[in-house]
Amino acid sequence: MRQKRFIFLPVLWVGLCCAGQAMKDRFIKVYFPDGFAVTAELAITDEERQQGLMFRQDIRENQAMLFIFEEEGIHSFWMKNMRFPIDIIWLDRDKRIIHIEPEVPACQHDPCPSYSPGSPARYVLELRSGCAEKHGLRLGDRLGFILPRSKGGVGTALIVLLGRLFDTPAWRAL
Repeated sequence: MRQKRFIFLPVLWVGLCCAGQAMKDRFIKVYFPDGFAVTAELAITDEERQQGLMFRQDIRENQAMLFIFEEEGIHSFWMKNMRFPIDIIWLDRDKRIIHIEPEVPACQHDPCPSYSPGSPARYVLELRSGCAEKHGLRLGDRLGFILPRSKGGVGTALIVLLGRLFDTPAWRAL
């Protein structure tokens, strides 16, 4: 039994280190043409994209949420369960702005209106209301950002592996 614990501790340490890196990969810098940068939280999974900024109290000028879609498409957004207005910016696969909805108000009553671009987008960036105008964002502008290499990466794989270990008779015997 002592040998099992000795083997598990290094695996746990590696898993926690990689999980820390996976958390760092949840946020990236997005650079505007005027040199301003926001730290964007990534919304990659269906669940993350559905949740978005709902139920949050506020967003600072230097914060954003970047929605990443597998394919370009007409991705619609609404403001249900939002507590503050935002700017919504749709980007194509080349990270060029194809549509801007400035100062979109929080939805107060059902049915909530939906906001969509006129052409397919791969990314959608949500910013504090007024940020797009303040920084002079215009159609055709290219934003700069580098996405993490993979959705999950090594950290996520190790977390899944450790989770499976926790649910085995061998783990419960430790």
